[in-house]
Amino acid sequence: MSAAPIAAVAVVVPVRDEEERLERCLAALASALAAVGTRVATQTMIVLDGCSDRSAQIAARWPFGRIEQAGLGVGRARAAGVEAAIGRLGGIAPDRVWIANTDADSQVPRDWLSRQVDLADGGWDTVLGTVAPDPLDLPEVLRDTSVSHAARSGAPVYGANLGVRASRYLAAGGFAPVYEHEDARLVAALRAGGARITSDRDLTVLTSGRPVGRAPGGYAGYLRRAAELARAAPDSLEEAG
Repeated sequence: MSAAPIAAVAVVVPVRDEEERLERCLAALASALAAVGTRVATQTMIVLDGCSDRSAQIAARWPFGRIEQAGLGVGRARAAGVEAAIGRLGGIAPDRVWIANTDADSQVPRDWLSRQVDLADGGWDTVLGTVAPDPLDLPEVLRDTSVSHAARSGAPVYGANLGVRASRYLAAGGFAPVYEHEDARLVAALRAGGARITSDRDLTVLTSGRPVGRAPGGYAGYLRRAAELARAAPDSLEEAG
C-alpha cells in the first residue's frame, strides 16, 4: 500500500454536559498531542453541543479551538468540528490530513495520535480503535465480569476512537446529521467507497462505563443491555453486543 504521508492532524471532541469527565479527557489529549510533537501540524476542536453545565468553562482553560452549537446532536457536532479544524489548518491537501475522533467522556492513551499517524503513513485510510469502560462508572453487576472484553469484540466502530484520512472522509460524505451511530454510518460509507480500513485492537481508549449516555443508544446502550443480561443470566454477556 502507498499513500501520501500525513502532514497534519485534526482532533475533534464533541461535548454535551461532561463537566465531570472533560478535564481528564483534555489532559489525556494534551499528553497525546505532546507525544506526537512536531512530527505533524495539529488542530484540536472542542465542540460544545448545547451544554448547560460547566463544560464551556473547563474547555476554555485549555489551548484548543472551541465552537458552540445549540444541541444539534453528535453527528452535527463531529461534522462541525472536522470542518472547523480542517479550515484552521489551511491549505493542506486532504489526503495529507488525518482526522482523529474521540469523546468528552473518554481518555486517550499517550500514543493515540502517533500510532494512528504511523498506520496512516503505512497506507491505511481509516483506523478503528477499541474502547474499555472505566470500572468506576460500571454498574456493580458488571464490575467483576469480562464486559470490557465483550465490548471490545462486540461492536467494531467507536466514535471515541476513530481515525480517518480527510480525503476519504470528504468523499464518504462526512458524519451524518444524526443523534447516534454517526460513526458506524461513516465507516459503512468508507467501506463502500473502497477505503483501506484497519482495526487496531491494541489502541484502546478508556471511556465512560455509565449505562445511560448522551446518545440514546451507542456504547452506553450496550452496557445497559449487558447489565440487564448479567442480572437475568450471568453467563449470557456475549449476547449483549
